[in-house]
Amino acid sequence: MQIESTLVNELQIGNRLNVAIEHNRRGEFGLLLAMLSVDAVDMAQFQLDNDIESTQKLRRQFAVPPAQLLVDDISVHPDTIDNAIVFQQQGARQFQLQQALTPEALVIRGSQPDAMVEVLSNCDYLTKNKAINAYQQHTPIEEMHFLDQLNTQRKISNTLSLQLA
Repeated sequence: MQIESTLVNELQIGNRLNVAIEHNRRGEFGLLLAMLSVDAVDMAQFQLDNDIESTQKLRRQFAVPPAQLLVDDISVHPDTIDNAIVFQQQGARQFQLQQALTPEALVIRGSQPDAMVEVLSNCDYLTKNKAINAYQQHTPIEEMHFLDQLNTQRKISNTLSLQLA
């Protein structure tokens, strides 16, 4: 009898223990039992949630809500939790209950640090976009056909003449 892989728990041998008992094969039964791990943690009933960590297991078991975030980034998570509406509509007690069930972050901000946000709030739109690398210098005139370029230039000159007049 060749072993292809090491046996850890009874799920790996499947129905072979039952077949060995049914056909009165004591040697095979003893060999299969001897090949199983003696550590109780390796038994099948303890292998249910190996992919998640122990804190998540405990949170799920005791129905504890997720931990409160200290800082939440709006640029990464646009759907942040906001319990302010509950406070305005239903009062302080309902807000405390909602905060316990779905806690909101203590500080909600964007991807820029606070000092940079303060500086950018005093800048014009083009400077803000350049600072956050959203500005794209794109010249669509180069990609246009020559007649389309002429038509665009006429529209621009007409607009300028109307504004200056």
